[in-house]
Amino acid sequence: MIRISELPLPLDYTPESLRRAVALRLAIDDAELLSLTLFKRSPDARRRNAILFVCIVDVEVRDESALLERFEGDRQVGPAPDTGYHPVAKAPAGLKDRPLVVGFGPGGLFAALLLAQMGFRPIVLERGREVRRRTQDTWDLWRRNTLHPESNVQFGEGGAGLFSDGKLYSQIKDPKFYGRKVMREFVAAGAPPEILYVSKPHIGTFRLTGVVTKMREQILSLGGEVRFESQVTDLLIGGDGIEGVQLASGEQLMSRHVVLALGHSSRDTFRMLERRGVHLDPKPFAIGFRIEHPQSMIDAARLGRHAGNPLLGAADYKLVHHARNGRAVYSFCMCPGGTVVAATSEPQRVVTNGMSQYSRNERNANAGVVVAIHPEPDYPGGLLAGVALQESLESQAYVLGGSNYCAPGQLVGDFLRGNASTTLGDVIPSYKPGVKLGDLSTALPDYAIEAIREALPAFGRQLRGFDRHDAVLTGVESRTSSPVRITRHDESLQSLNVRGLYPCGEGAGYAGGILSAGVDGIRVAEALGRSLT
Repeated sequence: MIRISELPLPLDYTPESLRRAVALRLAIDDAELLSLTLFKRSPDARRRNAILFVCIVDVEVRDESALLERFEGDRQVGPAPDTGYHPVAKAPAGLKDRPLVVGFGPGGLFAALLLAQMGFRPIVLERGREVRRRTQDTWDLWRRNTLHPESNVQFGEGGAGLFSDGKLYSQIKDPKFYGRKVMREFVAAGAPPEILYVSKPHIGTFRLTGVVTKMREQILSLGGEVRFESQVTDLLIGGDGIEGVQLASGEQLMSRHVVLALGHSSRDTFRMLERRGVHLDPKPFAIGFRIEHPQSMIDAARLGRHAGNPLLGAADYKLVHHARNGRAVYSFCMCPGGTVVAATSEPQRVVTNGMSQYSRNERNANAGVVVAIHPEPDYPGGLLAGVALQESLESQAYVLGGSNYCAPGQLVGDFLRGNASTTLGDVIPSYKPGVKLGDLSTALPDYAIEAIREALPAFGRQLRGFDRHDAVLTGVESRTSSPVRITRHDESLQSLNVRGLYPCGEGAGYAGGILSAGVDGIRVAEALGRSLT
């Protein structure tokens, strides 16, 4: 196969015009072009009224060697890399020590899937419920102000990424194309095939539920086991190695190979790990608010006359500002055409997150506007000081919202002027159970409020209307990433001081979204598989 990079195409291209463009770029007759695959398609919106696609295309031609020789030195034409997945291990016959996978978010899902595909028959232990019951429990909070502490946006099959935009892009280095393996498994389980080539693929919550269910069924068909409502409350450690786990029910499961694929909200488990002496490090994360604007405003600002083009979809944005007080403020987890959702997993706390369906056709756009913070000096005081800070902010948000899981909110114009909000403008907040307007100045530390107040007008200069008076801020966004890293060896991927324990994914501090967590699950499964063969 030959790869063509940076191939420009108009927004209204067709399969036929794509084929003609490829033949023209290679200076060959159509008959010499045997096949082509669109590998990547990215919009070039640097000129918003003259947007086009820039593509990567893999092609098969009759005389590949001659063509490559002719294009030698052309940086845009060359051999296509091998993006297929090649298993690194196979379970030995009669292997009795079945690996355990704790957590069934993206990291645990792909660790379990790869282990099952290699024949290791993993046992998955998930504290929450299966995806359909979990969805019903989550709606209880959104519609009835009733929280299920073990089945919500954070806990349950699919992990925290299930109730999100379903974003499947990342900036991680991926020389072995593990991300491609993640995408192909999603497509095989029912995700839209376009995620294989669009530049910013997403699935959306409702589609993800079916995809995750089919992947679980594959794990079961390969000899794996998935146990829901099975919370791990302790590790069984002998000498310097893992020997098994204990469940909340009192049951013990023995294994010398345990994948610890926790979510970033598994605070009780972090505390258990600290008691057990598992090596942890505090790590940076970010805190802030959700902000909502009309999606039509974002589309117009980003896409100009192409706003509404179905091939471009709802527009997104990515903004950064370095404030005078030394703080970095940035947009986080932008959800086009989506909603702000209640994301707490603990009683009497309020947490916000963003979510979109596959269609991205809700009225508002939303994103986190967050401030990066660090263990020193922002939250000194121990390994879990970041957890304590999150809890404090979420408890304060609960009170500010009326102590009933409604979230505190404020109009951007009032926030900038230091005035409490009393009435909404044209932007209607989407957060359920509801938003209580007031003053957000006490919802975050002073340095964060100061930095966000400086950043919003700066963002307005980058994206027209961003700091409009009636845009709505909702608090708090506190679980941007794990406040803890469960440290591991770079090569074996095992815990620094507990042999056979494999920290994995976002909660362990090694990923930041669905794709990167899935990739980390693959890496951990491979490392575990090699250790058993």
